[in-house]
Amino acid sequence: MEPTIFDVAQAAGVAASTVSRAFNKPGRVNEATRQRIVAAAAQLGYQHRPQNRALPGLRHRTIAMVLSDITNPHFFELIRGAEQRAKASDVTLVIVNAEESRRIEENQIRDLAAGVDGFVLASSRLNDEVLHELAKLHRIVLFNRELPGLTSVAFDTVAGCQQILEHLASLGHQSFTYCAGPPSSWMGAARWAALSAGAEARGLTAHRIGPYTPNVANGGAAADGALRTDVTAVVAHNDLLAIGIIRRLAQRGVRVPTDISVIGFDDIFAADFVHPSLTTLAGPGSHAGRLAVELLIEQFAARSQREGEATRCPPNWCFASRPARRNAAPERLWGNPLITKGHTAMGRMPW
Repeated sequence: MEPTIFDVAQAAGVAASTVSRAFNKPGRVNEATRQRIVAAAAQLGYQHRPQNRALPGLRHRTIAMVLSDITNPHFFELIRGAEQRAKASDVTLVIVNAEESRRIEENQIRDLAAGVDGFVLASSRLNDEVLHELAKLHRIVLFNRELPGLTSVAFDTVAGCQQILEHLASLGHQSFTYCAGPPSSWMGAARWAALSAGAEARGLTAHRIGPYTPNVANGGAAADGALRTDVTAVVAHNDLLAIGIIRRLAQRGVRVPTDISVIGFDDIFAADFVHPSLTTLAGPGSHAGRLAVELLIEQFAARSQREGEATRCPPNWCFASRPARRNAAPERLWGNPLITKGHTAMGRMPW
C-alpha cells in the first residue's frame, strides 16, 4: 500500500500533525525536525498531495463520527485514531451519540448534514435501505458494519469467531451459549452467524439467548439465562455484557473459569479490572479510526477506486492462561501472535 502520513511520522519519530505542518506550514516546525521528516518521507516514497488540503468537496472541513453508544469504552480507541487522522488534514471531528436508537441516529445525521462534509457511522443501527438513501446525499464510511456499495471498515468476524471456537474445543467444552446484543446490531448478527456455522465442525453445540442491551447492568439477566441452558461456556455480545455476567455468576457462587468459561468481544480497558480478568477478542482499535477517516477523505480527493469496498481488520486474541485441570497451576498459552495482553476468564472444564 502507498505510505501514509502515519508511516512518515513513525519513521521520523514525530506526531502525524507535525508531519502535516512540515509540509503545509514549514515555518511552524523546527528546521532540523522538518529535514528529518522530509528525509523519512523520501526514504518511504511518500507523496505529499497539497490538493488534499483544499479539496473542493470539503467546504466545512468538518466530519462527524456517529457512535451507537458513546458510553461504550470500545469506541475510545476508535475516536482517538479518527481524531489523529482528521487533525493531520486540518479537519475538525465532531462526535455524536445515537444512544442505541435508530430514530436518534437518523435525526442526528439529518440535523448535522448542512454543517459537515461527511460521516463515519460507527456500529450504525439504521437499516440497509436508510443507509443507501443517506449515501446518495452524503459522503459516508461505515465502521463495524458492511453493506454492498458503501465503504466500510470492519472486524474480521469469521476469523475471530474461529479462534473462539477452536479454543473452546481445545479446552474440552462441548457446548456454549451466545448472549446476543441489540437486534439491530449488524456485528452481533455476524458474530452469531460465524459462531453457529463453525460450531458443529468443532464438535460444539451452540445456543443463543437474548437480545440484551449490551451493558454491565444487563449482564445479570444474561447470566441467569445462560445458566438455564446448562452449558460450560458463555460468549457475550461485548465485554460490558460479559463483565455483568461474571459479576452475577460470582453472586451465585459459580466459579469462573473453573465451573464456566466467559468470553467477550472488544478488549476494553475494564477487562483487566473485573475478577477474574476477562478473556476477550480485541477489535481493530485506533487503526480502524484512522482508516475510516482516511477513506472518507479519499472520497473528497476523488480517489474513488476504493469507494464501496469493505476493509476487514484482523482480530487480536487476548488471553494468556488456563488451568490444565481443576486446581492446577496455570500455564502460559500463546496461541496467536496478535495477543496483546493476558486475561484469565477462560479455563478448561473440570475433569
